[in-house]
Amino acid sequence: MMPEIQRIGNSPRWSDVVIHAGVARWVEVANDLTTDATSQVHQILNQIDETLVQIGSDRTRLLQITIYVASQDVVPILNEHWDSWVPQGHAPVRACMHVGLGKNCLVEMLITAAVS
Repeated sequence: MMPEIQRIGNSPRWSDVVIHAGVARWVEVANDLTTDATSQVHQILNQIDETLVQIGSDRTRLLQITIYVASQDVVPILNEHWDSWVPQGHAPVRACMHVGLGKNCLVEMLITAAVS
């Protein structure tokens, strides 16, 4: 028997979070895209924390985060926040790519985390 697929906040186009076989996947972009890169990174990391609480997980259970940046100039800002946000000894697999993002969107993250 296949494990259940749980979808949280689904709409006709996407789900906010999909959980299957003990693994949650979701995407975060800043809620306020009128802000600078520092604010957008900070918003996204806070939003990840909120989602982790919602799904009964935490930062130590992050498996992988794929990060998309609109400019390489964002990477040093991202790394500064990232290094203090990720729990020591619990860094997830991470990839960071420079891509075209929507208007005013400077950072987008695809998150995978283990859940109980």
